Amino acid sequence: METRELRYFVAVAEELHFGRAAQRLGIAQPPLSRAIRQLERRLGATLLERSSRAVALTEAGATLLREGRAALDAVDAADRRTRRAAHAPAGAGRIVLVTKAGAASELLAKLLDAYAAEPGAVDVDVVLCGPGEQERLLRTGHADVGLLHLPFDRIAGLDTEVLRTEGQVAVLPAGHPLAGRAQVRMAEVAALPEQPLPRWPADDGSYPEGPGPRIRDHTQLLQLVALGRTAAVLPESVGAHLHDGLVAVPVVDAAEVTTVIAWPPQTRSRPIAALIDTATRL
Repeated sequence: METRELRYFVAVAEELHFGRAAQRLGIAQPPLSRAIRQLERRLGATLLERSSRAVALTEAGATLLREGRAALDAVDAADRRTRRAAHAPAGAGRIVLVTKAGAASELLAKLLDAYAAEPGAVDVDVVLCGPGEQERLLRTGHADVGLLHLPFDRIAGLDTEVLRTEGQVAVLPAGHPLAGRAQVRMAEVAALPEQPLPRWPADDGSYPEGPGPRIRDHTQLLQLVALGRTAAVLPESVGAHLHDGLVAVPVVDAAEVTTVIAWPPQTRSRPIAALIDTATRL
């Protein structure tokens, strides 16, 4: 398969409409349709079920969409990393580290300080992103290494090392009826009528249905908690950085959160290896 064919197919599979996919690709619809038919003949599989009203993925098409996205990400990452290497000054290195804004801030600060003290350390650019974006930035070559959090982030296809595992706490306004408790349960937090749990965006940017506010980052979340508009269940390490007016109460039955450092498996970089080694030693 050619990357051009994969890009054509992924566009159609995501839009489920040949006209919109052609517009997105900047080509006419007839050659797009011919390219998809040619791809199906070559693979010996029907990828799309077409009718006068709709386009739907077959099981084979869903497989190619998943695998094709990964393949295109790898091609784009190779392009981007090669260009970065070509334009870097001779002998100079730079690591791009991505992490979710507001998460693992204490761990990140310790990691950056410890790595900077290592012989041969290079500059580290820190990219703060929204929920779930670390994985995409790693796969597409925008970042070299990232801090991810299980079970929320996906790590399939990435190499990882576990850095820590911790419980979760309910973050509430100081005057809240549950704020004085020694511990709470998830059902109690989820049942708060005036503070419905927040809604985080999915991979495609859409939000699940529900009464809770739509959240983009931790700063916005904590401000809404302080205003009494929502409650939050977050890793217990966030408790060390809460501002006045917020309290953290352990949630005894919440899933544990594991922070990992992750990187693409094809990485061959001594500075990145040194950063990962520093992280695992902390």
